Amino acid sequence: MGAAYFFGDMSGWQLAALILSAILIGINKTGVPGIGTLPVIILALSFDARLSTGLQLVMLCTADLMAVAYYRQYADWKLVLRLLPWALGGIGMGAVALEYLDDSWMRPVIGGIILLMVAIHFGRQYLLRNDDRVPRHWAFTAFFGLMAGFTTQMANAGGPVMAIYLLAMRLPKNNYIGCCAWYFLILNYLKLPIFVLQERITWASFRADLAMLPVVLLGAWCGVWILKKIPQRGFEWIIQILAVIGALVVIFKDQLLP
Repeated sequence: MGAAYFFGDMSGWQLAALILSAILIGINKTGVPGIGTLPVIILALSFDARLSTGLQLVMLCTADLMAVAYYRQYADWKLVLRLLPWALGGIGMGAVALEYLDDSWMRPVIGGIILLMVAIHFGRQYLLRNDDRVPRHWAFTAFFGLMAGFTTQMANAGGPVMAIYLLAMRLPKNNYIGCCAWYFLILNYLKLPIFVLQERITWASFRADLAMLPVVLLGAWCGVWILKKIPQRGFEWIIQILAVIGALVVIFKDQLLP
C-alpha cells in the first residue's frame, strides 16, 4: 500500500500537521495533560472543521489505550466511577446542542466555563488557603462531570475541565494521569459511534489515523519520559496554565484561524 492509500490527496502541509498533532496527542495523554488544545488548532487550520475533530478523536482513542497500558494501576476507580454517569449526561447534552446551537455561540461559553473553573480552583487554593481540603459534595462532582462530557462532545475540549477537577482532588501526578487515562478512554470510545453517525469520522480519515499509530506511540513514550522529569508542584502549575491557555484558544478560535 502506498502513501496515497492512507493520505489520499492530502497536501504536504496537511500531512505535517497530522504528524505534529499525533505527537502532541501522545504527549498529552501520558505526560502533559493540557496541551491537547494545540492539536485542535493545528488540525482545524489544516482540515475541514468536522473532519479535523474526527481525525483527532481516533488518535485520542489510540493514545488512550497507550496511557491505560502504562498507568492503569494508578487509577482511583471510586473517583472515575463517580464522574462517569454525569459525564455521559454531558455527552448527551453536547450531542443535542450540536444539532441546535451555533458553533460561534458555543465556543465562548465553553471557554468561559473553563476559565470559571480555573478561577474557582485558584480561589480555593490561594485565597481561601484551604489547599489540602478535598471537595466531597456530590454537586461538585456532578457539575464538573456534566461540563467535562459536554465540552468533550462539542469540541474534544474536556481536558481542561477534567484537569481542574483532578487538581482539586489533590492527586499525585501518576494517579492524575491514571484517572485521566481510564476516564477519557471510556468517554472517547463511547463518542466514536456518534462521530461516525455525524460523518465526522470517515473511512478516508480512519486510514490516515491508522498510519499515525507509530507517531502517536512515539509521542506517548515522550510523555512518559517528560512526566518523570517534572516535580509535583511544577506539574500542577503547568496544568493550570495550560487550562487557561486552552480556554482562551477556544474563545478566540475565530481570530486564530484564517
